[in-house]
Amino acid sequence: MSRYWSSIVHRLTPYVAGEQPAIADLVKLNTNENPYGPSPHVIAAIKAQIGETLRLYPDPSAVRLRATIANCFGVDADQVFVGNGSDDVLAHTFQALLQHDDPLLFPDVTYSFYPAYCKLYGIEFREVPVGEAMQIRIASYLQPCGAIILANPNAPTGRALRRDEIKSLVASHPDQVVVIDEAYVDFGGETAIPLVSEHPNLLVIQTLSKSRSLAGLRVGFAIGQRPLVEALERVKDSFNSYPLDRLAMAGAIAAFEDQDWFERHRDRVIASRERLKHALQNLGFDVIPSSANFLFARHPRISGSALAVQLRARGILVRHFAKPRIEDYLRISVGTDADCDRLIVALRELT
Repeated sequence: MSRYWSSIVHRLTPYVAGEQPAIADLVKLNTNENPYGPSPHVIAAIKAQIGETLRLYPDPSAVRLRATIANCFGVDADQVFVGNGSDDVLAHTFQALLQHDDPLLFPDVTYSFYPAYCKLYGIEFREVPVGEAMQIRIASYLQPCGAIILANPNAPTGRALRRDEIKSLVASHPDQVVVIDEAYVDFGGETAIPLVSEHPNLLVIQTLSKSRSLAGLRVGFAIGQRPLVEALERVKDSFNSYPLDRLAMAGAIAAFEDQDWFERHRDRVIASRERLKHALQNLGFDVIPSSANFLFARHPRISGSALAVQLRARGILVRHFAKPRIEDYLRISVGTDADCDRLIVALRELT
């Protein structure tokens, strides 16, 4: 039936999400989900929205949510754009801000949705090699381009750039948009949001999926100066004026308001990550320094694909990428300490 497809569909290589199987007693360390449920205040806020008002459309401008985010980060509400998860925000960003005559730059080892978006929107791109230690080298981006997008911390490596490095990059490209995708920043990175006020070409994107345990709610946002945000709004309002529903907005507002829950559970994930890192190193793994809620690791004697298959047979899912330079690595989400212990027991048997 593919004869009915538009020509662009034949050219696409879609992003492949992490497996979400229905297997009993599964240790699921493959999709970077938070191992802890969201704040009880989030659940209460969502329940309070379940009623007669669901017959009405939600606020298309998400005024209360944007004001909450603006207050949290010390920016103006009109500098905030919200969408149905950060992937939705990224999709609008690629279409509104990253489509130029010169190529878009991003690392050769990074979030694999970036090339997928480029192919969808017909954006020329150039992949910039990361270093041998999987680090992004700012000097490599001092070249002509249409725009730049970096995940910071990067995925799937977990390595992070300092804010001053981001500032140097943004300042060196005053005529190009620089997008910093901060899905994992709360686990040890430095957000670039404080740089927005002085750099009109900087857009920072974050999500509530990871550090606030709301992957199932789908809320993401971008912060930038007004002209960049207006560009995103023009694309959104030409595509879907109501990307966030009443439940999502209420839950997201409650998540930002419960700062104590956020800090306590973020710290638990960071502590578990460091504990898991040392356990993997004791088993002989090379582990990339991570500022995210996952680790990127390889064993010197066993291939990543073989380990992923053998772990799955033991009811443990990790993410393996069959791609050049990283095919021997596993990306391992940080679970509870019990989840991590079960992983280490299995790896001890396999290595």
